[in-house]
Amino acid sequence: MYSSRGDEEEKKKKKLGNGVVGILAETVNKWERRTPLTPSHCARLLHGGKDRTGVSRIVVQPSAKRIHHDALYEDVGCEVSDDLSDCGLILGIKQPELDMILPERAYAFFSHTHKAQKENMPLLDKILSERVTLYDYELIVGDHGKRLLAFGQYAGRAGLVDFLHGLGQRYLSLGYSTPFLSLGSSYMYSSLAAAKAAVISVGEEIASQGLPLGICPLVFVFTGTGNVSLGAQEIFKLLPHTFVEPSKLPELFVKDKGVSQNGKSTKRVHHVYGCIITSQDMVEHQDPSKPFDKADYYVHPEHYNPIFHEKIAPYTSVLVNCMYWEKRFPRLLSTKQVQELTAKGCPLVGICDITCDIGGSIEFVNQATLIDSPFFRFNPTNNTYYQDMDGDGVLCMAVDILPTEFAKEASQHFGDILSEFVGSLASMTVIADLPAHLKRACISYRGELTSLYEYIPRMRKSDPDRETQDNITNGASNQRTYNILVSLSGHLFDKFLINEALDMIEAAGGSFHLAKCEIGQSADAESYSELEVGADDRKVLDQIIDSLTRLANPDEDYYISPRKETNKISLKIGKVQQENEKPEEMTKRSSVLILGAGRVCRPAAEFLASVRNISSHQWYKTYLGGDSEEQTDVHVIVASLYLKDAKETVEGMSEVEAVQLDVSDSESLLKYVSEVDVVLSLLPASCHAVVAKTCIELKKHLITASYVDDETSMLHEKAKNAGITILGEMGLDPGIDHMMAMKMINEAHIRKGKVKSFTSYCGGLPSPAAANNPLAYKFSWNPAGAIRAGRNPAKYKSNGDIIHVDGENLYDSATRFRVPNLPAFALECLPNRNSLVYGEHYGIESEASTIFRGTLRYEGFSMIMATLSKLGFFDNEANELLSSGSNITFGSLLSNVIVKDADNESAEALVGEEEISKRIIKLGHSKESAAKSAKTIVFLGFNEEREIPSLCKSVFDATCYLMEEKLAYSGDEQDMVLLHHEVEVEFPESKRTEKHSATLLEFGEIKNGQMTTAMAKTVGIPAAIGALLLIEDKIKTRGVLRPLEPEVYLPALDILQAYGIKLMEKTE
Repeated sequence: MYSSRGDEEEKKKKKLGNGVVGILAETVNKWERRTPLTPSHCARLLHGGKDRTGVSRIVVQPSAKRIHHDALYEDVGCEVSDDLSDCGLILGIKQPELDMILPERAYAFFSHTHKAQKENMPLLDKILSERVTLYDYELIVGDHGKRLLAFGQYAGRAGLVDFLHGLGQRYLSLGYSTPFLSLGSSYMYSSLAAAKAAVISVGEEIASQGLPLGICPLVFVFTGTGNVSLGAQEIFKLLPHTFVEPSKLPELFVKDKGVSQNGKSTKRVHHVYGCIITSQDMVEHQDPSKPFDKADYYVHPEHYNPIFHEKIAPYTSVLVNCMYWEKRFPRLLSTKQVQELTAKGCPLVGICDITCDIGGSIEFVNQATLIDSPFFRFNPTNNTYYQDMDGDGVLCMAVDILPTEFAKEASQHFGDILSEFVGSLASMTVIADLPAHLKRACISYRGELTSLYEYIPRMRKSDPDRETQDNITNGASNQRTYNILVSLSGHLFDKFLINEALDMIEAAGGSFHLAKCEIGQSADAESYSELEVGADDRKVLDQIIDSLTRLANPDEDYYISPRKETNKISLKIGKVQQENEKPEEMTKRSSVLILGAGRVCRPAAEFLASVRNISSHQWYKTYLGGDSEEQTDVHVIVASLYLKDAKETVEGMSEVEAVQLDVSDSESLLKYVSEVDVVLSLLPASCHAVVAKTCIELKKHLITASYVDDETSMLHEKAKNAGITILGEMGLDPGIDHMMAMKMINEAHIRKGKVKSFTSYCGGLPSPAAANNPLAYKFSWNPAGAIRAGRNPAKYKSNGDIIHVDGENLYDSATRFRVPNLPAFALECLPNRNSLVYGEHYGIESEASTIFRGTLRYEGFSMIMATLSKLGFFDNEANELLSSGSNITFGSLLSNVIVKDADNESAEALVGEEEISKRIIKLGHSKESAAKSAKTIVFLGFNEEREIPSLCKSVFDATCYLMEEKLAYSGDEQDMVLLHHEVEVEFPESKRTEKHSATLLEFGEIKNGQMTTAMAKTVGIPAAIGALLLIEDKIKTRGVLRPLEPEVYLPALDILQAYGIKLMEKTE
C-alpha cells in the first residue's frame, strides 16, 4: 500500500519536464478566443522531434469558440481531449478556473499574481497548495528590458477600428452622415486584413466624397508612443491624414473653417488630422523658468501642473488614450475640466480609452465596456451617464479585452514568440537549467515561491483592507511608537527592487504596512508604493530611512550604466509621527449638532461620524474635496430631551457625543449651538423656528428635513444678512424627490426641451415579505399622522385641467399604478396634497400640462381605508360609549360603530369575519370592500372582548391604538422606500419627445445588530449630506433655501450614489 502511494507520487513528479504540452480551453470570458499556440506552431514543435524542440506530444482541450477549430489541431498531430493529466506543461492565455489546476505540473499564463493583486490570491494559493510550477508571460522580459509576450499593438488596432465604428453612429445621431457609418466592429471581420480593407474603403470615400464641414477639422490625438499607440496609429494611417505637431493645433481651427485659398466657401473636407502627444505636452513645471524634464517629472510629479486641458483638449475631436497612468500624476482630463471645455464649445466628440484605466487619467471614464456593448455617453453638462448614442455629451469606449477581437493574428504573433522557448519550459526538470529570462518569469517552483517573489506573502500580510479588518475583529493595532510614510517609485516589481526595500525594513527590526500600491502595467511603466514604516525605537526608524535613502541614491561618483539606471528607485520621506499623533495641518476639524433622537438620527450621525474614514476615498475627493490631501474630521453631538434616548442613538459609535438638551431652554440651546459649525435639526417641524433664530443669532448653518413653512421662510433675509444657510426639505419627501426632479428638469432645459408632464410617486412601505397583513401596510411610528394625511384634500394638473379632490374622497380617488422597471410591485397611487406648488418650485408651472405628485401604497389599501373611514373608524369626536366611564371592550365598540345605521339591529358583539362582512354590506358597501374590511377589523382585534384603555376617548383613538399594536414592524422585518419620477420632454426644434424616468428603491437593513429602516436612511443621510456640503463650503447661497439648485442637488445625488443609495435612470 505504501509502495503504491510512493509510486503514484513519483509518477506525478515525472510529469514535470516530460515534454507533453497541454493547451487549455479559455473559460474566463466568452470573448476570449485566443490561443497560446496555433496549429502551425504545434506542427513545427511536433514535427521537429523532441530532441530538437523539447516537445513530444501536444494535448488540446476541445473548444468550440477558439479561433482555430479542434480539427485543425488534430490535422497536425495534436490530441484533442479534456484530460490534460499526461501533460507536464499546460499553457493558457488567461488564468484557468481553480478546479482545472492539476498538481505537480507547470503552468504558463497571464496570472496577475506577482504584484500580490488581491483578486488573484486564491489562484496563487491553489498553485502553491498543488505544488505547481508557475510561469507568468508578463514577466518574460528580454535583455532590452521589454516584455517579449504582449498584445499591445493588437489592442491599439482593434480599439481604433471599434471606435471608428461607433464614431459613425455618434455622428449620425448628431445629424451627420459620414463614411465611418459603414464600418463594423473589429470582431465582425474575418481577419485584421479584412478590417484594414474596410478602413481603407472608408478612407477612399473620405478622399473622394469628403466629410461634413460641421465636424471638421476632425482631429485624432494619440497619447504615448508605445505599442498600443503604434497599433492605433497604424489603423489611423489608412485614412487620408495629416499629422501635426501639438503646437500647431490652433492653426487648424483658423484655416479649416470652410474657406478655401480662393476665398470661396467649401462644404466638405477630404482628410483627417492626427497628433501624437507625450508627457511634455500634458504638464509643465510649476516654476516657469524650468523646462520639462521627464526624469524629474517621474520622480516629482507634484512639481508639475496639468496643461493638456488648455493646450491640446480644446482642439481635440477624438482622444485615443494609450498611455498608462498612476494616481500620483496629474490627470490627463478631469471631469471638471471637460465640463469647462464643453461650456466653451470644445469639439471633443469621443474618448477611445484603449488603456481601459477606469477612473484613471480620464476621470469621467468610470466604467469598463464590453466588446458587444462598447460605448457609453457622458454628458459633462449634467455629469450624467447614458447607455445610448443620442443626446449631448462625449462618446466613451473602454474595452479591456480588445486583442481577442483579432484573435487569429494576435494568437499567431503570440505563438511565434512563445514557441521559441516553450520547449525549454516543457522539458524543464530543474529550474537552474532554464535560461535567465525564463527563470525570472517563474513565480513558483514545485509549490514554493522562487526567491525573486518571496515578497508576495509580505505584501499580502500588509494588505491594508485585511489588516484593518483583522484589527477591528481583534481589537488590536499593529501601530508602532514611531511611524513614517515612505513613497517608493520605480521598477519595483519587474526589477524586484521591492525585495531590497522590504528586506532593509525588516532587517533593521521595523515593520511595514502597504498603504497604497499603483502597479505599472507595462515594462516601461514604473510602479508606485506607499509604505507606512514603523519602529518602537526612533533610532531604528532613522536607520531604516538611511538605508532606503542609500538604495535610492547610490554614491554619485559611482558610474551608473543606462541599464543600472533603470534599477534605481525614487524615494520620498514623510514626517515622523509618534503613536496617536495626528498631523493637525492635514486634518480639517468641524462639528455638527444633531437635534433629536428618533430613528432618523442614527444614520445621520453614522454618516457624519464616518467622514474621517471616507474623506480619503476618491469619490469624496471628486465630489467634495478637490485635489487636497486634507482629511475632514467631523465631531458629532447628538442632543435629545432625554439623555437616555441620545445615548441609545449613538450606541456603538466611537467619538460621537450624547448630551441632554431641551430646545425650549434658550441658554442651553445657545451653549451647544455656539460650539458647532452646523446644526442638523430632526425635531418636529414646530421646533425649527426657535432653532433657526438661534442659528441666525450665532451665525451657524442649519439643516432640516421638514417642509419650509411660512415662519421659516420669513427668516430668509435675516439668515442671508447673517451669512448663513438654512437648508430645509433635505430628506426623502421632501428632499431626494426635489433633487431628482430638478436634475431631470434642468437637463431637459439645458437641451432646450420643454417639460410637458411631470409625475412623481413616493411611498414608505413594508418590504413584500413584511406586507403580511390585510392592509399590506405597517407603521414605524404613531399611525395617527398617517391616517390624518389620508384625509387631506389634494390638487393637481392633468392634461391642462386642474383637478380638486376633497379629503373625504381621497381614498376613493386611488388608481392602480405600476413602476415600469419594477412590474412585480402591485401598487396604487393617491394624490398627495397640492401638486401645483411644485410646478412653481421647479419652474415648470407654465409649460407642463400635467403636474402630479402621488403617495404609493400596495393595491387594495385605499379600498379598505375608505371603507373604514365611511364606517366611522376614523371619527375623532368623543364617543358616547367610551365617555360613559364603563369598562368598554373593543367588541362592544365595534358593534356600536357598525350597528348604528344598520336598520336598528341589536348591538350584540360581532365575533366572526363573515358576520362582520354581512353587516358592512347592509350598510351599503360592496362585497369586495366589505370582505377585505372585515378581514382587517378581525386582524386588528376589534372584535375581541378586551378592555379599551381609558386614554382612548374616540373611535379614532381606539383604531390608532390597535393599528400601532398590530401593524408594527417586528425586529427583523424590513421596510421599503420607493420613489419614482417620470418626466415627458418635448424638443420643439426636432419635434421629438422623450420620456425620462428615475427610480429609487431602498430596503431597511440590519447593521451591528440594529435595524436601520429605509425611511431613516433616506431621510437621515440626505440631511447629513447637506451638513457635509456646508462644512466643505460647497453651498455658497445664503438665506433660506430648498435643495433646488445645482450646487446642492448635483453633489448630493452623487454622494448618495457613492454611499450606496442607488438611483436608476432611464430614457425612452
